[in-house]
Amino acid sequence: MRFDIVRRRKWFFLLSGTITVAGLIVMLVFGLNLGTDFKAGSRVQVQFTQPFHTSAVAAVFAKANLPLGASAITTAGTQNSMAVIRLGYELNAQQENTLNHMFKTSFPGYVGTQYDSVSPIIAQEQSQTAVWAVVFASIGIVVYVALRFEYRFAIAGIVALLHDAFIVISVFALLRIPVDLPFIAAVLTIVGYSINDTIVIFDRIRENLKGAKLKSLADLEQLVDHSLWQTMTRSINTVLTVLFAAIMLYFFGGDPIHNFCFALLVGLISGAYSSIFIASPIWVVWRSRSLRREQKAA
Repeated sequence: MRFDIVRRRKWFFLLSGTITVAGLIVMLVFGLNLGTDFKAGSRVQVQFTQPFHTSAVAAVFAKANLPLGASAITTAGTQNSMAVIRLGYELNAQQENTLNHMFKTSFPGYVGTQYDSVSPIIAQEQSQTAVWAVVFASIGIVVYVALRFEYRFAIAGIVALLHDAFIVISVFALLRIPVDLPFIAAVLTIVGYSINDTIVIFDRIRENLKGAKLKSLADLEQLVDHSLWQTMTRSINTVLTVLFAAIMLYFFGGDPIHNFCFALLVGLISGAYSSIFIASPIWVVWRSRSLRREQKAA
């Protein structure tokens, strides 16, 4: 006996609504931890050959008269042999040379330092570009799905996509993970992957609608539920395959793509859930209203 997904849609709407409200509260209370890509400042990455004490790294900055904010130093790397320092101001060339010299003389296992700085103008331009990238991608998806299927499918699909993107953003806000350009790339990847899975389900619904004689809401629910279960194995197998690859990248891909992989993992799970439990039930709610009007007119 198969689980009746569509008839229990209110429970899934309640679950997603609760997660969305919780995410909104997290966003309002904590805000986003913007990385140096979207906030003016510098990111200093120092590589050592062995684990280090953060207090020793902080002492170097204090000696160089460079202030550090709270929790400015984090450790990374497979053996915690990398220091990542985020500063709310730009370092100039002289300050970078001073730090290089001091790290070299203070740490025997010092390997090298990498600096990434973003000016306020560049940070603002990159923030605007990231927002427009997500907006244009969403508009393109709506237009494509509306032409390929119908506008109700398009709106239901885009609601599911926004649900996925919002959950990823909320998780990053809650865990205080920096939001940078790789994060935007992960969100766009999630948007593309999630709509692909949703379109497969929509396509099966459309095929089953051909020649179907829908006389009541129960008929519509049964048809969509049958379509969901016809594509269930494909949906689960596909997301598991991608999840395995993302998990391997998360553990073995290295620090530069660590946040990207984490956003991808959260988004893939959320996308698989929304494609099955959110997008199609939303379409059922909307389509049932048209069905009632058609029955009254007949």
